[in-house]
Amino acid sequence: MVSPDKNQSTTVMFILLGFSEYPELQVTLFLLFLSIYAVTVVGNVGMIMVIMINPKLHTPMYFFLKHLSFVDFCYSTTITPKLLENLIVEDRSISINICITQFSLAVTFVMTEMVMLAVMAYDRFVAICYPLLYTIYMSPQRCALLVTVAYTWGIIPSITLIYSILILSFCETKIIDNFVCEYNVILSASCSDKHFSEIILFIVVNLNAFCTLIIILTSYLFIFVTILKMHSARGRNKAFSTCTSHLMAVTIFYGSIIFLYCIPNSKNASLIIKVGSVFYTVVIPMLNPFIYSLRNNDVKETFREIMDLKTISQ
Repeated sequence: MVSPDKNQSTTVMFILLGFSEYPELQVTLFLLFLSIYAVTVVGNVGMIMVIMINPKLHTPMYFFLKHLSFVDFCYSTTITPKLLENLIVEDRSISINICITQFSLAVTFVMTEMVMLAVMAYDRFVAICYPLLYTIYMSPQRCALLVTVAYTWGIIPSITLIYSILILSFCETKIIDNFVCEYNVILSASCSDKHFSEIILFIVVNLNAFCTLIIILTSYLFIFVTILKMHSARGRNKAFSTCTSHLMAVTIFYGSIIFLYCIPNSKNASLIIKVGSVFYTVVIPMLNPFIYSLRNNDVKETFREIMDLKTISQ
């Protein structure tokens, strides 16, 4: 392990190129991403408020959804403002300290979202496979414990990855062909041995992805078996409909990660990676509130009631 040179590390700067190779699209992209961020904030904060206001939504499923919306809001707020800034200013530099801070917050929320999606899959498993024991298995105390585990598990990998960065030395300013501070971006700026840090990254990322996917896939395996054993077509449709929103969210989230990290090397890979990163970091936090609200009558009814009250008050 290499001890970092503090004098060097504090003067290292990154230059995040972002989408600077398309100067004619800067204003258009700024307005597009600003609109997406505004919808993300309104959608996720609105989802949290709706769940808090409506007593019918005070159930484990919506309790977890409320925290998922909070994580999406925090994640988007960590990434998007810097992206918007880089689209309208000429100086796209960012210090190594700020870059590491952005990365640490982003990885914390990503890891937390992975675990939260696994927790929500477990919740659907209990609801469908053990409906008579659902209120016992998913008591308020257990729900609070599961959410605490999700946030804690999000923080622990973040601390581990940050440590693997802080033990490195950084020597010079680096031009980065991206708009966000990812682990590999920071690692590329190091002038010391990266072998230990690369091993830590491999273990942490794969362990987290493997564990959460196993929980999700196992939960849905039992759910599908249970649904197939139901004699009533109406019962099967109702049971499956409670899982549709979560399945869509899981598919989009993990699908974008797999796409982003399985891109073959080519001269167009840089643009594809940036577009994939935008979808993964900016668009997905906006989509989740739509996925869960459009598929849920209780949420839609509460939104209508709020809008009706606003109309009457005006």
